[in-house]
Amino acid sequence: MAKGKIILLNGVSSSGKSTLSRELVEKMPEYFHLSVDDFDVIIEKMEDRDKGHLIPVPTEYFFHRSIAMFSDKGVNLVVDQILHDEDTLMDCYKTLKDYPVLFVGVHCPIEVLEEREMKRGDRSIGQAKGQLSYVHRQNEVYDVEVDTSLDDLETILQLIKEKQENLEEAAGWKKTIGEYSRMKLRTL
Repeated sequence: MAKGKIILLNGVSSSGKSTLSRELVEKMPEYFHLSVDDFDVIIEKMEDRDKGHLIPVPTEYFFHRSIAMFSDKGVNLVVDQILHDEDTLMDCYKTLKDYPVLFVGVHCPIEVLEEREMKRGDRSIGQAKGQLSYVHRQNEVYDVEVDTSLDDLETILQLIKEKQENLEEAAGWKKTIGEYSRMKLRTL
């Protein structure tokens, strides 16, 4: 069985990943949306955070392996994720290094991010700004980069769909893993 294809959207909170994901799944019904935010709800339901009864493993560990599990069964996914720190980044790379990934960088200016945070009401103001100190700063090589504040949604969807149709030509994920590995070796 061929592995399911993965469209991995990486961007800070409120950058537009979830909206983009939902629209992509609407345009490409052979795909399913999987969000780290939705996955965190599952973990939260299992835990009793008030009593400190917590799962001692980061949510992303289970999330990345779930992506792999779906792909192993031939399920195509649109994944929205925030590769927000080194542990999350390395775990994602390690887990999905041999999977068919179209790597998409989702960008948005800080002013728009802060405005969206205020409108949403379910995010801490400044969360996106804090994530910007790491996200998109690790020599990522994206197959597609979009700015959700400037680019027309239909144009973004068409661009991603076209790149996905030629996934065998997409090399951003593999190049990013290689660049990051070389960068880490230089600092040791």
